[in-house]
Amino acid sequence: MTVLLLHSGGFTSRQWRKLGEALAPTHRVVAPDLTGYGARPRWPAGTPFHFQTDIELAAELMTEPMHIVGHSYGGLIGLQLALAHPDRVRSLSLYEPVAFGILDEPVPAFAPFELDQPDVWLAAFVDWWNGPGAWQKLPADTQAAFRDVGWKLSEEVRTLMADRTGARYAEILQPTLLLGGGKTPAPERRVLDALAVTLPHATLRIFPELGHMGPITAAAAVNAAIVEHVIACDR
Repeated sequence: MTVLLLHSGGFTSRQWRKLGEALAPTHRVVAPDLTGYGARPRWPAGTPFHFQTDIELAAELMTEPMHIVGHSYGGLIGLQLALAHPDRVRSLSLYEPVAFGILDEPVPAFAPFELDQPDVWLAAFVDWWNGPGAWQKLPADTQAAFRDVGWKLSEEVRTLMADRTGARYAEILQPTLLLGGGKTPAPERRVLDALAVTLPHATLRIFPELGHMGPITAAAAVNAAIVEHVIACDR
């Protein structure tokens, strides 16, 4: 069996390195860099982008039915793949997918990204997910990495916030493990709760001590839950 690992916005496929190692003895692991990240060419600053491009990129890799694992933006891509290509998806393991379109309420809003002042948008984004001052606490090299992909990241956010996929998620019939942290922002918790009700075969698991970056800050615990789900869905 094959597992497709989809990383979060602003990061690369390396975020799933430990999970890939845990799955490798029993599964073929496919862990791509999404558009503009890692080894891929950077998306040109100032050029519009829509997350549909990453859906298409991932779909090209799905030459057989696969388990899909996704975090945040990668989780949204996983949900959209399950809608577009249900015959190619065996299961879903999603940590806090940013599927805000499922909420019947205003979605979080971020100011437009200014190319000459990237830190303004990046600080607002990082602090929203991780708490006030989180951007300033990041190491200088991490801040630089975010600046390098800042435009593309902001375009992901702009387009996913405009997406209104909601009730259609009920069409996803694959077994789905929804994961989240007890310290994540309230709107994302409501996304998880809404998905847990909407998806017919979803299980919700919350790690009370974790936030949105749980797959990175507590990789061992999150990865163990994902591996357990993937193996169970192989039976």
